Amino acid sequence: MKAKILFVEDEKNLLNSVSYILEREGFSVLGTATGEAAVALAKKELPDLILLDLNLPGIDGYEVCRLLKKDRATADIFIIMFTSRGTDEDIVAGLASFADDYIVKPYQPKVLIARIEALLRRNCRAGEEKPAIITAGALSIDPAAHEVTLGTATLKLTKTEFDILLLLSRHPNQVFTRDRIIDEIRGNDYSITERVVDFQVAGLRKKLGAAAACIETIRGVGYKFISGAAPC
Repeated sequence: MKAKILFVEDEKNLLNSVSYILEREGFSVLGTATGEAAVALAKKELPDLILLDLNLPGIDGYEVCRLLKKDRATADIFIIMFTSRGTDEDIVAGLASFADDYIVKPYQPKVLIARIEALLRRNCRAGEEKPAIITAGALSIDPAAHEVTLGTATLKLTKTEFDILLLLSRHPNQVFTRDRIIDEIRGNDYSITERVVDFQVAGLRKKLGAAAACIETIRGVGYKFISGAAPC
């Protein structure tokens, strides 16, 4: 078996059809239909990845994601939100809940499998050399610990905010278009708009506080990280 997947979906026909597709690809699939059951099953079985609907009986998918990502035992489980809710606001809320990916229904089976395998490949790289901590003045970015500090304060970033900051800081003074940011951190088939990138950067700057000047907007193009900007 390639990996163990927990599929959380209250529509029985979809639960059965997607489970069949995943099992045909060699995955071991667990299925459940409620948010509460999903949390309990995830803690018991510790799957490699969770495919998570948002509109669930009881607690919704956003809350399921938050609960699992806050628990040290389940925080490293990859979560893909799999839903018909595809507005910018929905996607931003999903990313803010620390989801690792977001797929909008209706879906293409080949794309779904590719996105699952792309996330699982990260585990295959877990044994590689620990990436170096990036420092820019008072700002410190630790890729391995997924942690950002400014002076003595630890900043609480969403996964996407962290990924954007890490991408830009690894290439100081290099301009990244919004399209390229999407491609680099999510893949070129990711169903979000450039507006979502702007939402994420705005939230990141707010949390960076005095270090917000490190991220410069290049009007009509995109963003870049200025390593020499105070306090960076």
